[in-house]
Amino acid sequence: MSGEKTLGSGAAEHVWRLSGRAVAGVGQLLLWVLAGIGRLLRPLGDKALARLYGSRQQQPQPPYGHPQYPRQGPYGPHGTMLAPVPEETGPVPRSLAWWGRFRASWVYAPVTGLLLALAALYEVGDADHDLFSVPAGFALAATVPMVWRKEVLRPVAAIVLSATAAALLSGQALLITTLLSALWVLYLLAQQLPRASAGLLACCALAVIGVVYLAGEGLDNVPWPAVVVAVVGAIGLGDARRTVADTEAEAREQNTETLVRLDAAQREQAIMRERARIARELHDVVAHSVSMIAVQAETAPYTMSELSDEAKRGYSEIAHTAREALVEMRRLLGVLRSDAAAETEVTPQPRLDRLNELIDQHRSAGGAAGLAVRGEEHPLSATLELSAYRIVQEALTNVRRHAPGAPVQIELVYQPDRLRVRVHNQPPDLTRTRVDGFPAPATGGHGLIGMQERAAMLGGRLQAGPSADGGFDVEAELPFSP
Repeated sequence: MSGEKTLGSGAAEHVWRLSGRAVAGVGQLLLWVLAGIGRLLRPLGDKALARLYGSRQQQPQPPYGHPQYPRQGPYGPHGTMLAPVPEETGPVPRSLAWWGRFRASWVYAPVTGLLLALAALYEVGDADHDLFSVPAGFALAATVPMVWRKEVLRPVAAIVLSATAAALLSGQALLITTLLSALWVLYLLAQQLPRASAGLLACCALAVIGVVYLAGEGLDNVPWPAVVVAVVGAIGLGDARRTVADTEAEAREQNTETLVRLDAAQREQAIMRERARIARELHDVVAHSVSMIAVQAETAPYTMSELSDEAKRGYSEIAHTAREALVEMRRLLGVLRSDAAAETEVTPQPRLDRLNELIDQHRSAGGAAGLAVRGEEHPLSATLELSAYRIVQEALTNVRRHAPGAPVQIELVYQPDRLRVRVHNQPPDLTRTRVDGFPAPATGGHGLIGMQERAAMLGGRLQAGPSADGGFDVEAELPFSP
C-alpha cells in the first residue's frame, strides 16, 4: 500500500510540474509577442513622452555683468563659476510646476475648501433637499471650515468630524463630500500627530463608527468593512506621509552637513595648495637674495686685501650661515612640493616691470586694458611686487573667462605706507561669449582664494565685488611693512 501511495504522489507531482511548464511556455510566448509589439510602438511612445514632458534644456549662463547675472560675484561663493540650471519643458512638467506653486501659495486652502463646500451644496440639492434644511447645515459645517485647515487644523478637524458624526447619528444620509472632508481631515491630522496619537485617533474614529452603526441610520446602506478600510487607510496614509517627510528632512539635513563639510575641505585644500605655490615663489625670491649674500661674503676676502683676520673669519661665517640657510630652505620646500611636480617653473619670478607684457597679452586676446600709475614710485620688495603682479594676472584671467570683451582699467597707487592695486572691468560685450586663440594661463591659482591669500600674507586686505556701473572691482591694499 505504501508503494502505491508513493507511486501515486510521484505521478501527481510529475503532472503538476508538467502543467506548470506548459503555463510557463504559454506565458513566455505572450511575453515575446508583447515585447515585439512594444519595440514596434517604442518610437511612437518616445514621441508622445517627448511631447508631454519635453526635453531637459540647459539654461544659458547670462554673461557676467548682465542684469540677470547672479549677484554673488562672477565666480560664485568660493571662486567657482556658477553652474547652469537645467530646465524641463513640456505640458506635464509645466503643469506639475504650476500645481506645486499653487499648493504652496496661501490661496490653495481657501479655494479648495470653497469648492468642496459648493460641491456639498450641489449634492444636497441633487438629493431633493432644501438649501436651508438641516442636511445642508450639516454639509456646510463639515466642509466650510476646510478653508482654514492650514492655519488652525485641529479646531477645524474638531468641527468637521463633529458635524459628520452628528449628521450620521441624526439619521442624515451620508454625502460623498462630507465623507471626503472627514477623511481629508483625518489624513492631515495623522500627518501632524505622532504615531501613538495617530493610533489613538484611529481607535476613536472606529469607536464612533461603531456607535453610528449601532445607534444611527446614516451608514445603514454602506458596508462596515468599507468604512473601516477608508478610515484606517486615511490615517495610515497620513502617518506614512509624515514618516516619509521626516526621513526626507533628515536626509536633506545630512546631505547639507555633508556638502558643508565637503565645501570646507575643498576650500581648505585650495588654500593649502595656493599657500604652497606662494611658498615656492617666495623661495625663488629669497633664495636669490641669500645666494647673493653668500657670494658677496665669500668673495669679499679676495676683493679687499686690507681685511683683518677677524673680518675674514666673519665673512666666512656669514657665507657659511647663508649656505646653511639655503639648504634648510630647500628642505622646507621639498615638503611643499608633494603636488608640484607638474608646476615647476624655471623662469624668473615676475615683478611689476612686466605688467606691460601682461597687458599686451590681454590685448592680443582681444581685450582692452589700460594701466595708470599714481603717486611717487619707489623700490618695493620682491615679495610685494610678485604678489601685486599675480593679483593683476588673476584678475585679467577672470575677466577673459567671465566678462569677455569688457574694457579693463588697472591702477597702481603708491601711498606712503602701502601699494593699492585696483582692477576694474566695465560691463562686458554681451555679443561675445569667449576669447578664441588664447591659451589658459599656467598660474595654477584658485581665483579669489589665491588673491586673498597673497594679500593676507603681506598683512593687507582684498575686496572683490560688483561695481556700481555693472562691472566688477578687485581692489587690494598691500602694506610695505606687515
